[in-house]
Amino acid sequence: MNASIGPSGEAIVLWSAAADLQAVTSTTTQPGWAIFPDPRAPRPMTVRVTVHSPTPANVTTIHDFPLAHPTVQPLPDGRVLAVGARAKWRQDGPDRNAIIYSADGTALAAETLGDGIEHVLTTSSGHVWVGYFDEGVYGNYGWGGAEDRAPVGSCGLARFSADLKAEWQFPSHVNNPWGAISDCYALNVDADTVWTCYYTDFPIVRVHDGTLTGWRTDGAAAKALITDGSRIALYGGYGADRDRLVAGQLADDRMRSTGEYRVVLPDGRKLPGNALVIGRGADLHVLTPGDWYRLDLNDVPAEP
Repeated sequence: MNASIGPSGEAIVLWSAAADLQAVTSTTTQPGWAIFPDPRAPRPMTVRVTVHSPTPANVTTIHDFPLAHPTVQPLPDGRVLAVGARAKWRQDGPDRNAIIYSADGTALAAETLGDGIEHVLTTSSGHVWVGYFDEGVYGNYGWGGAEDRAPVGSCGLARFSADLKAEWQFPSHVNNPWGAISDCYALNVDADTVWTCYYTDFPIVRVHDGTLTGWRTDGAAAKALITDGSRIALYGGYGADRDRLVAGQLADDRMRSTGEYRVVLPDGRKLPGNALVIGRGADLHVLTPGDWYRLDLNDVPAEP
């Protein structure tokens, strides 16, 4: 199972069952669409994509699904975007690791969004924001070493159009005072405004209409963030801080911390290690194999 959160706060989930696994044949995928950068990756199978808001709204069945380690996101008109985390550069060019499916599961288009993909979040208008981890920024799987093989994700954060054409890239450290992205740790796409917190210094940067605004932090890592524009909460960290939530105010050019908390399940138990935590706007979504939880920023104390 793979799950994510759509632009309206809906959960979108990709499911498969062992019985759906199919043997690979020469006719299971169109040429160039079979994306297996890792020989251990799963072979084409039948999957189902369900949208929940919170009750199930629709189901899309996709046959011969070829992507490994996928993220799914909704697109307008009931379409579905599926993106594999890895894309290898091969002799005949890079894998096309992004596929748009119609509401009935027909593959409509395939493009390359790059290797080392950490986050994929769409907007209600169909724009696609992609955040990359370090291998996607600096190159692996054949990327890098030549100008024509420059990693798509070398910018760390990029926006693509509804037909998966590159539209915007995060500027390098030369062009912004908060530094280049080496690893896009946290990404929050709220309507047409995007927020990110990234390695190495973990600043908070807002992107709106191509303009960057930033705030310094204490340099602690964060895997997700939620914000209403002035208040913010950063979730996650290394080791024992993986369930930490640091709340604060955005003032001048710095985040002022107002409290530190631990995110737990409603019964007080720790979050399971396989929980997915995603920020959309002011809501922190926690997805486990059996449940979907939501924490509103308004539920986090403004002051200690």
